[in-house]
This record gives sequence, structure tokens and C-alpha cells, in this order.
Amino acid sequence: MISVDEALARCLALVTALPVEEVALGQAAGRYMPYPATALRDQPPFAASAMDGYALIGDPAQGAQFRVVGEAGAGHAWSGQLAQGEALRIFTGAPLPTGATRVVIQEDVTRDGDRITIRAGADTANHIRPAGQDFKVGDSLGPRRLRPNDLALLASMNIARVRTTRRPIVAIIATGDELVMPGEVPGPDQIIASNSFALKALCEAAGATVRLLPIAHDTEAALTTVLHLAKGADLILTTGGASVGDHDLVAKVAEGMGMQRSFWKIAMRPGKPLMAGRLGSAAMLGLPGNPVSSIVCAHLFALPMIRAMLGMPDDRLPPASRPAILARDVDANGPRTHYMRARLNPGEGLPLIAPFDRQDSSLLSILASADALLIRPMGDAARGPGERVTYLPLHD
Repeated sequence: MISVDEALARCLALVTALPVEEVALGQAAGRYMPYPATALRDQPPFAASAMDGYALIGDPAQGAQFRVVGEAGAGHAWSGQLAQGEALRIFTGAPLPTGATRVVIQEDVTRDGDRITIRAGADTANHIRPAGQDFKVGDSLGPRRLRPNDLALLASMNIARVRTTRRPIVAIIATGDELVMPGEVPGPDQIIASNSFALKALCEAAGATVRLLPIAHDTEAALTTVLHLAKGADLILTTGGASVGDHDLVAKVAEGMGMQRSFWKIAMRPGKPLMAGRLGSAAMLGLPGNPVSSIVCAHLFALPMIRAMLGMPDDRLPPASRPAILARDVDANGPRTHYMRARLNPGEGLPLIAPFDRQDSSLLSILASADALLIRPMGDAARGPGERVTYLPLHD
């Protein structure tokens, strides 16, 4: 068995960054932008009013009067030039007229025809947004997974198309005669396939496109057929069939189809029977069949592989551990790194973390209640409340 760190290094060695393609801004949500995007204009492109009110020159005193000489609105600039004693009716977002140094908000004046008078206690702020206050031509937005707020910024930069990495295509194959799809009527010796739906959601949330393939039954012919359906994928995820039983056929069939195995078995729990390699042009990850084992391994290995294919920097590929304070006793750990399902609770400083009593790798109800994986290194001593530990978040 190899360590988790070595297994991750070997998994990442199986993938490379995918090509970059240009997409319309409206199609860029959730895509990874590997290069900075540069603003093509200033924002705002002109000095603009931040409030509805009156533009004028200087700092008027209480009772000062001004003659209103025109009006400006968003998209409708006033072409004149203000003089002392003049004011321009102006609305939020409108360009500031030449010569104006301040906008007095409308609540701070009284108006009578074309005359305004400054009220007592008027706000002294200038309520002007300077040209380029938000960003200037040449300012950039760095590489990132594009969120809704990023799209708004790119649009303001006048960027209509974005260079993004092609989405990795992930093919997911569940294996086993015991599985039927949700909604079907299982036989007396069958269970519902669950792993694929969590894996699909995880991969899509990471930026991949997912193909959910049919369940492969426990025959070489059936598994061969479904593996052929994965042609064109960048990453093939199988669940089940990677252990040591007579019906665990994934490695045998995949190697018969030309898979080059990188490793099999890692020193971790849950997830010992993990297998990885390359099948044709695709990386292949054989996940355990137990639901919790499969999902935990996906967090630790499949998601970093997707991030690597998206071209993310090395320091963002593996999941980053975080510190916490242990809330209860835990026994000494054995010879494998243990990722214990746990619940976080806010503390005065670091969060408190409490692992669940039941850690069986078939217990999806426990995993669904967990928001963290408490990391127990190989051979870690027994620990008690108040000790500092590390964890991986399950939900960011």
C-alpha cells in the first residue's frame, strides 16, 4: 500500500491541463479562467453623480441659492458648463457637468421654480464617483473559477468573450449486479445505486461535464461494453469492482483493454482499495464500492485531478486542511490515515470538531450529517478534548 500523499501525486501525474477555448461571457459561469482578463475601459468612464440631486460649484452654505440651468440623467449628459451660482438637476449615474465639484442631494434643498435653496444641516459629502474609481483600463481580474460577481465585473470591463479551460469530461460507471437505479424496484438481494449521484454533483460543482453511464453488471462483457461507452472522456470514475473478490473485475477488464495501472491500494480509511491508471486518452480512477469510501476518495483524488485538468495552480489542487479543536476523546489510530466523518461547531477561535461514533463506510446518513473529515495520521496517538487537530471541509 502507498500513502495518501503518494497516491495523490500519482493521480495528478495522470492528467494535464486541457486546452483553452474562448466562450461568450453569458456561457462562462463556473468555467475556469486560467489567464488574467484586462479591462478595456475605465469604470466609471466619467465622473458621475452618486445620488439624485443638484450639481454645483464649491461648498455652499446654509441658505445659499442657485439657479437651475438644465438636467442630466444616466445616459443623457448635459453639454453645458456650470458657472458660479448655477446648479444642474442631476440623477444617479449621470455624467458630472464640466466645472461641477459637488452634488447636493435632493433632500437637502428646497426648490421654487428654477431656484434652489440649501437647507440647514445639509450633507457635506460631494457624492461624486470619480472616473476610474472602480477600475481603470489595464487593470486585471486574475485566474479563477468564474462566479456571478466575476461575470458582472468582466461585463463592466467591456469583455464580451473569455478565455477559459475546456471543461473536463468525466464518465461515471457504477458496477455490480446488486445495483439498480433510484425509482426502480430492487430485487430481494439488490440495493439502490447511490454513489454515482454524489460523484456527478461533486464533479459538476468542480467545473466538469459529467456523463452518467449505465450500471455495469458483474461480467467481463458487460463491463467492457460500458467502458467502451466512456470513449472521449478525460477521466473515467468507476465505483465498485476494485477490491479482491471473484466479482471485482474492473482492473482485469480495464487492463485487458490496455489500461496502464499506476497503483492499487492506499493506506487510508475509508478507501483502501483505490486504483488509478490510464485507459487510452483518459485517466481512470477505480473508486471503492462502499458509498462513503467512494465519496471520500472523490474529495481527496478525483477533485484535485479535475482542478489540474482545469489548469489551476499546484497549491490549489489538493484539498487544504484546516485547524480545529477536538471536542471529544478519540482512540489511537492504526497504520492507515483515517478520515473520520465529523461535525463542526463554532468556537471562540478555532472551530470545535466532534467525530461521529459510527464510522462504518456504508453509512450515508452519517456522511450526510457531516460537514468535515477529521484527519487522523498513521499511528496517531489517542487524543482528548482541547487538543489541536486538522480537518478537511466537506462543504465550502
